[in-house]
Amino acid sequence: MKINRATPDKHEYLASLTYISDAPKLIFFTGSLPDARLPTVAIVGTRKPTAYGKEVAYRLASELAAKGIVVVSGLALGIDAIAHRGAIEAGGLTIAVLANSVDTIYPRSHTGLAKQIITQGGAILSEYEPPKEARGYQFLARNRLVSGLSDAVVVVEAASRSGTLNTASHALDQGKYLFAVPGNITSPLSAGCNTLIKQGAFPVTRTEDILEVIAPSLLSPQSPLPLGNTPAETAILSLIQGGIRDGDAIHQASGLNTAEFNQTLTMMELDGRIRALGANQWTVN
Repeated sequence: MKINRATPDKHEYLASLTYISDAPKLIFFTGSLPDARLPTVAIVGTRKPTAYGKEVAYRLASELAAKGIVVVSGLALGIDAIAHRGAIEAGGLTIAVLANSVDTIYPRSHTGLAKQIITQGGAILSEYEPPKEARGYQFLARNRLVSGLSDAVVVVEAASRSGTLNTASHALDQGKYLFAVPGNITSPLSAGCNTLIKQGAFPVTRTEDILEVIAPSLLSPQSPLPLGNTPAETAILSLIQGGIRDGDAIHQASGLNTAEFNQTLTMMELDGRIRALGANQWTVN
């Protein structure tokens, strides 16, 4: 894979990096960067998200990407990877910022994901000239680039003491819009987000909350909720859209017998109407 280089002060899309503290003089990347500046949102969070965090990260990334927003993250385990996948599967652009040089993908388990990012028209980038292995302090340094590339940073799930909050701090220092996803007050992985909201971060409960701030022209009239092809499908969709995610709870609330419920659920998943989150949790595609 060819490794390209660009100077932020001479590249329109990267120009925002020239205004951050300790601005990089050179960026190395594989794949393709947008020629012009496009609205860009960083989605970051814990490496061990809950089912709720996985669902929210995927939905925000896919819906933003479908609107033409570039999704940026750090290719790490958890929320980062989910954000990249959400953007890819929506047919959009996503950029991964590494804490090591781009000749090596870290973690190695995300080599396939990195290839997908590039195939989709996105890029893997770093400030480090190859070869350069990842070191602990470089992950914190990388975070300033994640926020620096973006118009806004969205924190999906983060504990009260989390590296993700370092990215949020950079966003504030750089004058970026900071968003946080509110969560259950008893969940340790929502503590960081809830604290950010108390300190003034924009709360996010839908993609439109972000678009209203960074790209209001991309907002479209609200479309009606999708209906199923059968009464059973409509019942299940309505329950999931109403916030019920647990399969057993959906079954009970639907009033369907076990055979009809399981058959309908299977057909809806095969048709791409719904998606399994794991642990018998479901969401609408």
